[in-house]
Amino acid sequence: MVIVKKLNPDELSEFKNLLDIFQEVFEVDSVKPADNYPAALLTDPNFMVFVVMVDQKVVAGLTVYVLHSYYTPKPVAYIYDVGVRPAFQGRGLGKQLLSEVCSYCAQNGFDHAYVEAESDDLEAVRFYRKTNSSTEMNAVHFTYLFPTKE
Repeated sequence: MVIVKKLNPDELSEFKNLLDIFQEVFEVDSVKPADNYPAALLTDPNFMVFVVMVDQKVVAGLTVYVLHSYYTPKPVAYIYDVGVRPAFQGRGLGKQLLSEVCSYCAQNGFDHAYVEAESDDLEAVRFYRKTNSSTEMNAVHFTYLFPTKE
């Protein structure tokens, strides 16, 4: 049975399972934070986690940052990371996940939701083009790194 749900603050283990999926899918070896940090994120009203569960195991999910605009009093959902465990890709779970998140946002008064994909990540671009998006925009992304103070 497939279930798509928004995590509650008491579902830290599911969030940690999703972080493992992100590490696998995005091929990153970042240091995992102590449990108190992801637990705090789950209580932040401007951060949401949605997961896809198959047979009560997390197999996919995404994170959302709630942004507040000065153009409209309605919030905007910035879908930050989307990941599906490789063994479960190609089954429509990612589309189902995005659809559920968009339904949640529509029902909860959001203006819109958006997600970015790097233009050279052709698999991600193809995936998002198959979803029910309203528009597509090319953009150039600039990052500002800050050295760690010792």
